Amino acid sequence: MASSSGNSSGSSQLQNSGSEEDMQVLMDQRKRKRMLSNRESARRSRMRKQQHLDDLMSQVSQLRKDNSQILTSINITTQHFLNVEAENSILRAQMMELSQRLDSLNEILNYINTTTSNGIYEIDHPPHHHQDATAVAADSFMNPLNLIYLNQPIMASPDLFQY
Repeated sequence: MASSSGNSSGSSQLQNSGSEEDMQVLMDQRKRKRMLSNRESARRSRMRKQQHLDDLMSQVSQLRKDNSQILTSINITTQHFLNVEAENSILRAQMMELSQRLDSLNEILNYINTTTSNGIYEIDHPPHHHQDATAVAADSFMNPLNLIYLNQPIMASPDLFQY
């Protein structure tokens, strides 16, 4: 009987040892499976990270392109503004000159009207039957003593304001 008990305890050790080996194999399989799963997860993570980086690089490229187009547009608009400003300056100078000419012509007309209405011209030059008021005004205008009233400003040309 002793031998049978020895056999049963020996067989029990074999079962325990086989069970431990099975457990070790099972744990090794789980460990390998977990390692493979972790590697796959890390690979997917690297791929997502790379995709994100590629997306950011693409976005940077698009933003640089947009920025360049905006700068070009700003430069064109600035150039148009400067051209309009220069043209506006020329037009203002021409307007001032024309205004001065108009004032001068109005002064001349006032002088002629004052001279002919006061009879000054008739005293200096007796009236002729064929002379009308325009001829009288023209003669009065051309009198060398009246040249003080001639005011002819210099016309501003657009070339003067070109940069």
